[in-house]
Amino acid sequence: MVNFVLVAGARLGAWAWGDVVPHLRAAGHAVHPLTLSGLAEKRGLPAGQQTHVQDIVTEVERHDLREVVLVGHSYAGVPVGQAAQRIGDRLARVVFVDSGLPVDGESFAAGWPDGGAELRAAIAANGGHWPCARPEHFTGHGLTEEQIARIVAGATPHPGATLTEPAVLTGPLAALPATYIRCLAAGEEPDEDVVGLVEGGHWRLAELDTGHWPMFSRPVELARLLLAAVEH
Repeated sequence: MVNFVLVAGARLGAWAWGDVVPHLRAAGHAVHPLTLSGLAEKRGLPAGQQTHVQDIVTEVERHDLREVVLVGHSYAGVPVGQAAQRIGDRLARVVFVDSGLPVDGESFAAGWPDGGAELRAAIAANGGHWPCARPEHFTGHGLTEEQIARIVAGATPHPGATLTEPAVLTGPLAALPATYIRCLAAGEEPDEDVVGLVEGGHWRLAELDTGHWPMFSRPVELARLLLAAVEH
């Protein structure tokens, strides 16, 4: 048995994993979906990038979890990658689901094509939060109208500091036992950093024929890939 700690991307909370959790538990594993500070039921809590890293570390330590599989989707790959380096031998594997990767000294926003200028402007114009996306943002990702409505209804504005503050790595990402799940319908080729890590032989690459929110569009298939990541 392993302990899955599931962390969804920007604007989402633990609720986003509702269709995935039963499949992981049915396979005999413990599952801990986690809401980061400032989001969903934790809306209003102040949060910076290191707050989110500590949220993940605290979840692992509070429950004294061992054989931990950290799963980070989208934005959450940035704090998950940092937390993976900080939980020591509790870690079994990291799974990045169509996510960003932490770069020491750089923020999530820095990875945007314009260096994050548009994102920073949106945060400044919305009281320090990245506003929720409109329904049309989710088209072309294999989601039904009902699934899009569910995402939009459950989303909360995202604490801006978590997106603009730098990551702090304690070692090379290549040293982590990791799987990267690429969602093909998201339309972009794997990041050069991902390609390099996979070619280095320590990371594995998996692909899922759906869009950027597979926990909604393909929960069964995503669960299978998460299970496969710990079976090899």
